[in-house]
Amino acid sequence: MQNKYLEEFKKDQLRKCQLKQLGILEVIDGICRRHGIEYWLDGGSLLGAVRHGGFIPWDDDIDIAMRLEDVKRFCEVAPKELGEGLMLQTRETEPDTKEPIIKVRDLNSFYVEGGDNFAATYQKGVYVDIFPFIPYPTLPRKTVRFLTRGISRSKAILAKPHRYSIRAVAEFFYFNAKFALCRTVWALLCLFRSRGEYMSNTLNNNGYGIMHRTDSIFPLGKIEFEGKEFPAPANPDAYLTDLYKNYMEIPPEDKRVIHSVFIMSELIKEK
Repeated sequence: MQNKYLEEFKKDQLRKCQLKQLGILEVIDGICRRHGIEYWLDGGSLLGAVRHGGFIPWDDDIDIAMRLEDVKRFCEVAPKELGEGLMLQTRETEPDTKEPIIKVRDLNSFYVEGGDNFAATYQKGVYVDIFPFIPYPTLPRKTVRFLTRGISRSKAILAKPHRYSIRAVAEFFYFNAKFALCRTVWALLCLFRSRGEYMSNTLNNNGYGIMHRTDSIFPLGKIEFEGKEFPAPANPDAYLTDLYKNYMEIPPEDKRVIHSVFIMSELIKEK
């Protein structure tokens, strides 16, 4: 569906949405500083910092990453310290949330993505994504890509609602078998291959098979994002090359799209 009024509305809301997300990031940064939790700008947010000095002009979310053990610590302390109007969203706090990604959501806003389910009760405000990182075994990148894609895509397909049909039954058995096989092979490789030279997202979140050298992340550095300093990987060039290859190339205009279907940066006017 193309609606020029909706597109103009989203463009008008985009900068307000970005600034609200920046405020969420500052709250997260404060919590992490107080508790000695390491995190860094990830994905499009790191790309925006390097290429644009802040948000990619058409980007409508913030991505950060932490080691899995730090994510667990953050999830313990954050609910008490996020303050009014913010909430930590996980599968534990809201079991019907559509993705296995930890988010800090703003409750006084509304953000709709293509896969959102309006029948589900999970919160849908603007957010900052938090991606947990784990050590990877030292393997060829093609092997990592094959296994992580198999695991993450099988899990995603199995998590989708299905109607009863022959195809649904076939998919259930096929993707369960694929998930179990890839997961078992991964577990065996983790036993017999050294870990620590590489890191990346937990397997459910790594559909592209990305992995980073650990020494391209640590020790963390600093980078300017929207006029403020935030933690960044030690080698942003290597990190972004892993993610995007030629990351300094600006995409064609038809690819510069806002991800969300609908954004409203503020539901109730704050006094």
